[in-house]
Amino acid sequence: MRSPQPPEPERAAEVRRRFADEARAERPDLAVLCLLVGAAADGTLDEAGMDAAQIELDRLAGQLPFRPGGPRSWAAALGELLGGRCGFRGSPADYQRLESSLLHEVLRRRRGLPILLSVVWMEVARRGGAPVYGVALPGHFVVGFGPPTRHPTATPQGASLSDFFQQQVLADPFDGGRVLTGSDAELLVAGATGAPLDPSMLSPADPLDVVLRILNNIRAWAAARPERSDVSLWAVELSLLLPSHPARLRYERAQLLVQRGDFLGGAAELDAYADVVAAVDEPAAARVRQQAHAARAMLN
Repeated sequence: MRSPQPPEPERAAEVRRRFADEARAERPDLAVLCLLVGAAADGTLDEAGMDAAQIELDRLAGQLPFRPGGPRSWAAALGELLGGRCGFRGSPADYQRLESSLLHEVLRRRRGLPILLSVVWMEVARRGGAPVYGVALPGHFVVGFGPPTRHPTATPQGASLSDFFQQQVLADPFDGGRVLTGSDAELLVAGATGAPLDPSMLSPADPLDVVLRILNNIRAWAAARPERSDVSLWAVELSLLLPSHPARLRYERAQLLVQRGDFLGGAAELDAYADVVAAVDEPAAARVRQQAHAARAMLN
């Protein structure tokens, strides 16, 4: 099946403008940002399609029971509705599909990556009045239920983790909403990083960090498919519109422009990135300027 294709330039520019505006809003709307990512990926997603996705999230929220109880009851209600009756979940094959990172497609297919399934859980739960938030565990995104609290440090670690799991509930939408024990969370982190679960990993994820992680997933998907450098480019360009992003993304965009034949544009970006790097690493900046010179030489 052919992956989604980006929209025409005029529509793409409008999507980027709206994405930038939403990302800089006082309270960025996660669903809107995710749908704009979808619109950047899929030229068939128009305004009516984006509205339909929001309506579907509202419809699903309308099927939740009214205030079922504490965090565990909320997790059970979301799991029964979304993971059970509606069949939202993931599988290893979903990592091979761009659609698994696009909210409108996840709502249609009921399949996706852990972070997009978690977005569905969060948006439906939020509309239903649940105390819900995202938890960006290394390598595997999950959702938390309960009053969100920050966990910058913890001493001793075991005691802090025990306190957390007495007050909060974690659920894994990729596994149909399975409620996680502390041991389950530790295994997920150990499998992804080989390191122990640190309490700071359980802090609520900021919506813009969620969006950046989604875009990172899309860039990783495209990096394994050199013929889809178009996807890499728009994903990098959206990432650069976020108020906070890694500076190296400018270098990545420059490389993509050169790769796609825009030698002058790529060279200009390389020079601009070199100016930033020069403040901390002049030899590295010189190497980047050499790359800019080589890009311009490709025109000869």
